[in-house]
Amino acid sequence: MSSFLGLQHKRDCKIKQDRRAQLIRDLPGEYQGPITTADRAIYDAPIQDLVKQVHDDKSKAINILHAYGKAALRVHSKTNCLTEVMISDADKWVHQSVSTEDSQIKLKGPLAGIPVSLKDTIVVGGYDATVGYSSFTNQVQEVDGPMVAILKDAGAVPFVKTNMPITLLSFESTNDVWGRCTNPHNKLYSPGGSTGGESALLAGGGSRIGVGSDVAGSVRLPAHWSGCYSLRCSTGRWPKLGFRTSMPGQEGVPSVYSPMARTLNDLSYFTESLVKMKPWEYDYSVHRLAWDDSVTKAFASADKPLRVGVFMSDGVVDPSPACRRAVEMVSEALIKAGHTVTLVGPGEANPPPSPYEGLRLSSLLLNADGCATFEVARRNGEWLDTGAKQMRFLAQLPSPLRYLYYLWVQYVRGDSVWAGLVRNWGAKSALENWQLVSQREAYRAKWFTWWDSGKFDVLVTPPNATPALPHDAMHDAVSSCGYTFLFNLLDYTAGVMPVTHVDKELDALPKDFSLKELNGVAQGAMKHYDAAAMHGLPVGVQIVGRRLEEEKVLSVMKLVEEALGDDKYELLQVD
Repeated sequence: MSSFLGLQHKRDCKIKQDRRAQLIRDLPGEYQGPITTADRAIYDAPIQDLVKQVHDDKSKAINILHAYGKAALRVHSKTNCLTEVMISDADKWVHQSVSTEDSQIKLKGPLAGIPVSLKDTIVVGGYDATVGYSSFTNQVQEVDGPMVAILKDAGAVPFVKTNMPITLLSFESTNDVWGRCTNPHNKLYSPGGSTGGESALLAGGGSRIGVGSDVAGSVRLPAHWSGCYSLRCSTGRWPKLGFRTSMPGQEGVPSVYSPMARTLNDLSYFTESLVKMKPWEYDYSVHRLAWDDSVTKAFASADKPLRVGVFMSDGVVDPSPACRRAVEMVSEALIKAGHTVTLVGPGEANPPPSPYEGLRLSSLLLNADGCATFEVARRNGEWLDTGAKQMRFLAQLPSPLRYLYYLWVQYVRGDSVWAGLVRNWGAKSALENWQLVSQREAYRAKWFTWWDSGKFDVLVTPPNATPALPHDAMHDAVSSCGYTFLFNLLDYTAGVMPVTHVDKELDALPKDFSLKELNGVAQGAMKHYDAAAMHGLPVGVQIVGRRLEEEKVLSVMKLVEEALGDDKYELLQVD
């Protein structure tokens, strides 16, 4: 009866939140005091400088943890970005590492003494991995997963875990267990999802490096909306074992774990360091593919002109003025630096295979179970993300009713885009799922041929049609994910970097703009676009390479940042 009424759910949520608050209160003064000049010096130092300090003097790791523990708590107080607060244990691990060689944290590694934040889904021994479900609370994991084992062997110090949405299928980061995470720039807006707590923490200055997961843009969209850096690695390049999920067994569009960071320098150093740790010796899913310094060197200089395809619109949702301006800023900077820039989206001279077909395929593959699996762990009375609720509603409609809805959308509303997405929504048989996988492979082959024909080094795209949206906007905008989802389907490497901020005057909609003229997907996203209300929110761009091109993408991101010169994005500072 208690479970039926949702009482156990409420009790478990209260226990987790009370425990988190108590852990914060119990931390010693080193984590509670004001920000000092010494702390500022640590915040301003790139990873490799901090690592060198620790290599020279192991005790420096204690100061670094104190500084970032303090910063993380400050950012959390504003955004509710933290879930498991592991700082007390991290303090013990670091002190043990300083005094003895036989310790969990190896302070001779390439990440020696660097605090690392982790998405709540990642398994750390001694802590829950709730995924935002109350039924996953009080299930303390016995040992570290492979991801955490590699990090500790590299010298990194796991010190906090971060918030995400229940189901993991949202650009929000809200759940009943931990509450709502907000954007560090404006509390009325989402930090993104599903790795939104991580992006809020990094953008706010509470961490330098973190690990998230990405199945439809879940490390890239948060970087765009909150103002930090991320890299969506191709499957097999980054460790994947040692996590919990809302959709175990889903392989139509595989989720990948990937790095996030506060700066591009940190993102590059972190990615390279972990690959050089030979993650295939920890995780069988990782390819035995060493870091290729020759690729980094080949793309390290602007002297060799790049061939860049600018994918301004996916033909489903045109970018908002703010997101268009960010891509134009990058395009103009690259042209000025001597690179060749070509528009390549739908309607251009050499259009890629239909991005809309990619959105349709990826949506059907990701939810081939009819949105049933993410409901298995959800208890009675447990809040469900508004976007996930919309997907579940459509999936559970009886087939005849869904077909009638499709006919109404297609022929009465005249919206072929939305109609095409909902027509075959719902659970798939094994036969239907196999057919979708076959279509996916044929679609990937078309992109392979198209990319070769254009001889592109990279693509530049918006990461999303809009900057951060208000909380609960996913009810309308859940399908507006094509700019990131497409490259999950293709399994391409893609990075996101912040470029500018929304400007209420530069980025206002045209006076003749009309929602009624848009398809249903575009309406859902653009109904929430308001440049005046969004003023000051971050705006990023996405740099896309092909499969397993992490070295190239990171190098081109650096070239882009250099080309922007004085227009480089300014990070938030810890206060």
